[in-house]
Amino acid sequence: MTRIKICGLTREADVEAAVEAGADAIGFVFYAKSPRAVTPERARALARLLPPFVTPVGLFVNATDAELQAGLEALPNMLVQFHGDETPADCDRMRRPYLRAARMAPGVDLLDFATRFSNAQAILLDAHVDGYGGGGKVFDWSLVPPSVSSRLVLSGGLNAANVADGIARVRPWAVDVSSGVEVSKGIKSADLIHEFCNAVRLADGRADAEPTR
Repeated sequence: MTRIKICGLTREADVEAAVEAGADAIGFVFYAKSPRAVTPERARALARLLPPFVTPVGLFVNATDAELQAGLEALPNMLVQFHGDETPADCDRMRRPYLRAARMAPGVDLLDFATRFSNAQAILLDAHVDGYGGGGKVFDWSLVPPSVSSRLVLSGGLNAANVADGIARVRPWAVDVSSGVEVSKGIKSADLIHEFCNAVRLADGRADAEPTR
C-alpha cells in the first residue's frame, strides 16, 4: 500500500479533510519564507485534530538547533523532514527519525545521495527549482534508478491526474502532495484531497491486480 502525505496544511478544515480521506501523514512547514509556513504553536493546535496513527511531519530548511527544538517541543511525536542543504551530520544531530529531500535534476546521483543519508527513514524526491521545494513542478521520473535500496517518497507536482502514473513508474513507498490539492497557496480543497487519495488507492488496486511474471 502506498502511503500518502498531505503537506503544507494551515487550516483545521484541511487537516480534517486529509484525515477523512485516509492520509497517513500530515505535513507542517516550518520555513518562514514559504507561503504555507506555520509557527510551532499553530502546528500544535492543528495537530490536536490528528487521530492515532496519522503522523505529523515537520518540514525544515537549513534550520538552527533552536528552530528544530521549538518544532519538536510543539510536536514531540513529529517526523522531521530536512528540505534544504543539510549534511548527514546536520540531519543526525537531533537524534530523531527523519526524511531527507533530494532535489532531482540531470546529473544527480541518487544512489550516492541515499548512501550518504543512510540513516534517513526515507528519501523524498522533489523537483529541483530555484529556492527550496518543488514549486509544483514534476521532475523526470526516469532519473530514479531502480536499484535504490532506500524507501522513496515521490513528490513534486503530483495531483490526482498523474499520481497513478508516478506510482507505476517509480514504485515509491509513499507519495507527497501539496500544491496539487490546493485552490491557492496554503489553502487546500477537500474535494481535491479526496480525489488524490482515491487515485492512489485505485493505482494500488491496479498494481495488485497485475499478474506476476
